Amino acid sequence: MEITKQTSSIKTVNPYNNELVKEFAPMTDIELTAIIDKADIAFNTWRKTPFEERAKIIHNVASLMRARKEELGKLATLEMGKLISESIYEVELSADIFDYYADKAAELLADKPLEVKNGEAFISYEPIGTILSIQPWNFPYYQITRSAASNLMAGNTMLLKHASNVPQCAQLMEDLFLEAGLPKNVYNNIFIPGRETEKLVLNPKIKAVSLTGSEPAGASIASAAGAKAKKATLELGGSDPFIVLEDVDIDLAVKTAVEGRMWNAGQVCVSPKRVIVPDKMKEEFLTKVKDVFATLKVGDPMNKDTNVAPLSSEAAAAIVIAQINKAAQQNATIVMGGKRMDRKGAFVEPTIITDITPEMDAYQEEIFGPVFMLYSYKDIDEAVTIANATTFGLGGTVFGNNIKKAVEVARQIDTGMVYINHVTGIAPELPFGGTKNSGFGREQGPMGIYEFVNEKLIRTTTPQAIY
Repeated sequence: MEITKQTSSIKTVNPYNNELVKEFAPMTDIELTAIIDKADIAFNTWRKTPFEERAKIIHNVASLMRARKEELGKLATLEMGKLISESIYEVELSADIFDYYADKAAELLADKPLEVKNGEAFISYEPIGTILSIQPWNFPYYQITRSAASNLMAGNTMLLKHASNVPQCAQLMEDLFLEAGLPKNVYNNIFIPGRETEKLVLNPKIKAVSLTGSEPAGASIASAAGAKAKKATLELGGSDPFIVLEDVDIDLAVKTAVEGRMWNAGQVCVSPKRVIVPDKMKEEFLTKVKDVFATLKVGDPMNKDTNVAPLSSEAAAAIVIAQINKAAQQNATIVMGGKRMDRKGAFVEPTIITDITPEMDAYQEEIFGPVFMLYSYKDIDEAVTIANATTFGLGGTVFGNNIKKAVEVARQIDTGMVYINHVTGIAPELPFGGTKNSGFGREQGPMGIYEFVNEKLIRTTTPQAIY
């Protein structure tokens, strides 16, 4: 690779007041090559480290995160703006995921015997090398954890390219791994602009790629990985449906839908972005949503009374406002909100949109902000049609008292995950991932640890004469 030095775009800008906090210089190609080489060398030792020793280190990471959750939480809120309570919850969730894989990896990766007619056969699960993890800003610790916990316990080494607006969170995670006892060069944070990422995939010492990000980024990285026959997992966003059945407690359904949509100021891939209710319930549901919206407090994310935070950046806010304006131009109804707030910071008013039709951009695209879109249906077939009328297929919710009926509806939704009476959630033991343009592959749960291991068949037979 050529030696390059890019103008820095890696910086902490507090979205609450748009003030520059800290800036980092991007690494040169020589520095990157050295880091990759060292990670490759470290793999030869780490892969042979017993599960018990790996688990001890990963449990230490979890313990450190819990002990320093206030510090980590404040840093996430400073860098990308989420509510401090949400930041602390994210740290605790990440610690739980590290503990899950520290506890379960040896069992999950134990040799798996196969039935054969003669002799014996089994699958041996073996690490493959250095994994490139490319992650977004909306959950700066959790996104790292989702790929790191399973892969480090599997014996792989890692290279993290985090979003350029959360550099301090990214560096702090590497520091925590080292403090927990992880050998140097097993986990490596790198500072480069996003446009420089694709070339890393082409390095022969990078064996696979895990990316959470936009569709264009996913297409670019998947193409580069495919050109070199490298495996990838992609999570590329979602436009999750939230189908409300007729038998619900309407107040509980409204509360769940609004809280889920305002989570992380709407900047969640599995947020309930399209709420779909029976025709006869629409007006009552909308009235109750407006009542809840009237109580929302937008403001300082460090203030525990605030329940809607700023967006992650001025650029993010501008994109959401442009999407709302386009919906209005195409004759959707902006019931509440729809504008930038008259204050410093990347704030967008909590917004309700109705009367969205298939020819509108908002019917298909993902709006990554505090925007509640309400649809209605005449029967379940129409509800399912609306739910599936998007190129995305990440998560979804069915809300109803009749669980059997809710499950029947869930089976018809074309997504990777569906939750009943709960917005699409996160738990260490549950796999996470989607279908269609939301990507492929799974992270978390038992499935997550098998993505980047070599499932090697070993067959034994009694030596026989060859005739």
